[in-house]
Amino acid sequence: MTEMIEELEEKRARQNAEAERRKRLRDELNDKTRQWADKRDHLNAQVRKLIDEANLRRENRDRLNAEVREAKAKRDEWNRKFNECSETVQTLRREKMPKDGVPIRRIRAELRTLEKKHMTSVLSPDKERALVEQMSGLSSKLQAMEKELEQFSEVRAAEKEAREAKDNAEKFHMQVGELAEKAQSEHDAMLKLYEEGDALRREADQAQEKFIETKLAADEEHREHIEHIRQVHDFDKLISGIRDKTRRAKREKDETVAKREAEEIFERFKNGEKLSTDDIMVLQKSGYL
Repeated sequence: MTEMIEELEEKRARQNAEAERRKRLRDELNDKTRQWADKRDHLNAQVRKLIDEANLRRENRDRLNAEVREAKAKRDEWNRKFNECSETVQTLRREKMPKDGVPIRRIRAELRTLEKKHMTSVLSPDKERALVEQMSGLSSKLQAMEKELEQFSEVRAAEKEAREAKDNAEKFHMQVGELAEKAQSEHDAMLKLYEEGDALRREADQAQEKFIETKLAADEEHREHIEHIRQVHDFDKLISGIRDKTRRAKREKDETVAKREAEEIFERFKNGEKLSTDDIMVLQKSGYL
């Protein structure tokens, strides 16, 4: 019986050692699980921050694009106004200029042709001098015609209106460029933030996969720990039962021996033998007295 108990205790010790090993592994895996969860949560927080910033950039881009459309509409409106004013100016110029005179636009075109020739052609000194004199004459004539036209208030007013329309068109054209550049900058920043967010989200997804992997492994180690603990308890019950049975058997044996001894003493007592104090105590304990 002693050998059986020793064997059971040895098996119990092995199960208990395995239970402790599983417990350590479970705790280590739970620590890793918390680490992966912390990393996942940190990455997801960064992703949310980047997405919020990217959405803000998108709102800015959309607002700037709306302003671009408005500036384009105003630029186009002022360009139409400039074209209308230019036509009015040309009409007034034709009306005010002498009917038999050369139109100003023709003189301007001829002067531009001569200026281009002077800049691009290789001329002899005499030809160059003649060309310069011709250009000077046309320029003087053009200035005189312009000065003559300035005497007419209608022409001056139309030209002023045309200049204002052109200035406004150029102003809004510059706004279109500036706003479009800002909108593109916001768009590029938005795309970059979304790309960074996607990269971090992939990292967060990988951390989530590791979290699940280590959590399942930790749960498995916990189940193994509980199973080995259950087996330890089973061995405890079995060993305790064997020991109880051994103690009962020993007690029953002792009681049998004591009863036999009491019977022998009682027989001696009945036969008139003198009993010792110990004999009397045995008889009292056994219920004979």
